[in-house]
Amino acid sequence: MQVAALQIPATPPRRPRSVRVSAEMECADSSTAEEPEPMSPTGRILEEMGVCIIVVMGLGTPVNLPVFRAGIETELVTRFPRFRSVQVMDGSKDGKPGWVQTKVNMDDHIVVPVLDPVAVVSDPEKTVEDYVASLSTLPMDRCRPLWEFHFLHFPTSEATSTAVLRLHHSIGDAMSIMTLFMASSYSTADPARLPAMPPPPKRTGAIYQRQPRPALSSFGDYLAWVWSYFVLVWHTLVDIMLLAATVLFLSDTRTLFTRADNGESHRRRFFRFVHRSISLDDVKLIKTIMNCTLNDVLVGVTSAALSQYYFRKSGRTNTKRIYLRSFVPVNIRPISSRQTYVTKVETGNQLSSLICPFDVALYSDPLEYVRKANRSMHRKKSSLEVMFTQVVGELLVKYFGVKIGAFIFHRLGTRTTIALSNVIGPAKHITLCGHPIAFMATSIYGQPQALTMHYLNYGSTITIIMAVDDAQFPDCHQILDDFAESIRLIKDAAALSKLTTTTE
Repeated sequence: MQVAALQIPATPPRRPRSVRVSAEMECADSSTAEEPEPMSPTGRILEEMGVCIIVVMGLGTPVNLPVFRAGIETELVTRFPRFRSVQVMDGSKDGKPGWVQTKVNMDDHIVVPVLDPVAVVSDPEKTVEDYVASLSTLPMDRCRPLWEFHFLHFPTSEATSTAVLRLHHSIGDAMSIMTLFMASSYSTADPARLPAMPPPPKRTGAIYQRQPRPALSSFGDYLAWVWSYFVLVWHTLVDIMLLAATVLFLSDTRTLFTRADNGESHRRRFFRFVHRSISLDDVKLIKTIMNCTLNDVLVGVTSAALSQYYFRKSGRTNTKRIYLRSFVPVNIRPISSRQTYVTKVETGNQLSSLICPFDVALYSDPLEYVRKANRSMHRKKSSLEVMFTQVVGELLVKYFGVKIGAFIFHRLGTRTTIALSNVIGPAKHITLCGHPIAFMATSIYGQPQALTMHYLNYGSTITIIMAVDDAQFPDCHQILDDFAESIRLIKDAAALSKLTTTTE
């Protein structure tokens, strides 16, 4: 166990500098003769870009370190092969990385920092926030499996203690990590039961799934069916051209959300992670009244909140709409696979991406933000952009190398404004490694954008998590205040709209 005897507000212990693993697999378990398991193309791109995942978990009880440690070892490490694997080079000409299992020394993966007691007492929330932010500046030791737990033994307003999981994104994506948590936990309300799953969505595949040919009872039905394919082809061609233009020359309008150095600097940036929980019932109410999806509501609220922040911060009186774009990772697994998490936890990254427009504007009707988001997302569902991006990404890595693939995705990130991601968590509160989880907040660092938004459904709440470049957004908590205000305005407007419709 690593204990940091540091008497500063929130700085974790120093870690060994990254060491590139040799072809001889010097860091792997020498007793195993297995061949390296290839890393997925997406994993290789994320490995090249140095993207890491941060999961902050507020615990409902004080940390019982022996119990939590035993739970990590018997549940997480056992179920998830990447937690007991190291990256190695397979010795081929292009040096493709792979995974080889090794023995896990738990002491290498558990960190208990000793922080300044004055800072802890005076502002525990700020101490946790500063500590988590400082992790974004520290490299990970590649001679070990690329994950670690940090435990903070003091209460905050949201939890009795805090556990922070940091892992390299090449290990897996947010869905695989959330699935691992659900497979390894129990219901807090009934410890004898597995956690409740969220209800399955209407779709069972990726964001676009071809519909079967309907029963054609008239010429009009046949014409509508054929027309849907023309629309699909047209939208796909337009999206492909926009992707190509973005890589070559097309960039969003520069605003205060644009990365300050325009993505040219490769310095390690200091990311700050802040979060705010909103009621899932409020979002569902808006969804039902406006006949849209939860994602539509969340994107609409994001547009409203960032618009409020932008016009207040910039002091601009010209409220003309500013068209910006978001980079949206998309899970390409069949949604139904979430229901099989008890028997199988999928590893790796199965992601593609979309580029979606969003507005920065001031509308007199708050519902207009959700309507705009609904139209934008509906348009993306009649396109094969997700499939195209996945196939092209794999081909780029296969035939041109991971550096070209990472360069392309870095260009897409620097020429769009923000990144948006939504993760579905357990429908009820869970107990993980013997500790009830009061809240969860997951995010990433190492991405090219200065502002990244994550949404995590957990129990009866949706947690809005922001990862921001600390130098560019020193007032990031104001954006969270704008989120709270925006959801209130949109909810009130939706309720009034429903009341007016009912009265009429």
